[in-house]
Amino acid sequence: MSEFFTTMDSPIGEIVLRSDGTSLTGVFTHGPKPKKLRTGEQNPDDKVLAKARKELTAYYAGTLKEFKVPLAPEGTLFQQRVWRALLEIPFGETESYGQLARRIGSPNAARAVGLANGRNPIAIIIPCHRVIGSSGALVGYGGGLPRKKWLLEHEARFRAGV
Repeated sequence: MSEFFTTMDSPIGEIVLRSDGTSLTGVFTHGPKPKKLRTGEQNPDDKVLAKARKELTAYYAGTLKEFKVPLAPEGTLFQQRVWRALLEIPFGETESYGQLARRIGSPNAARAVGLANGRNPIAIIIPCHRVIGSSGALVGYGGGLPRKKWLLEHEARFRAGV
């Protein structure tokens, strides 16, 4: 199967998007991009990457609250379960790691949920930034806490209609 990638600028920095030609397989927002994120063919015209760019642009403009681009994150069965549950957290809302663990039927697995959340390969679209500590603190975001804070404030602004 072919692998494609492209990059885009965003309010939180450069983003690397990855596709298998059928579905989005990665959205990476953190730090200097490791070379492994830029493997495959650079193809900004790939239909999946073009759709993801368009949707992310609308998200940042505040006009899109639910993504439709097809997703294919690779991970363990437990990680997949956590990532599916992340997609159920509404735009502009948050949930603690413990709440998420209870919701997926693993009430004692808050730490494992945190680890799965941290391995989410499709940041923003699979909204791992919406998971916070039980105290309400912003913790554990692979893209860095300033990005997590920005994303949550952005969603709060547009959820409220500002």
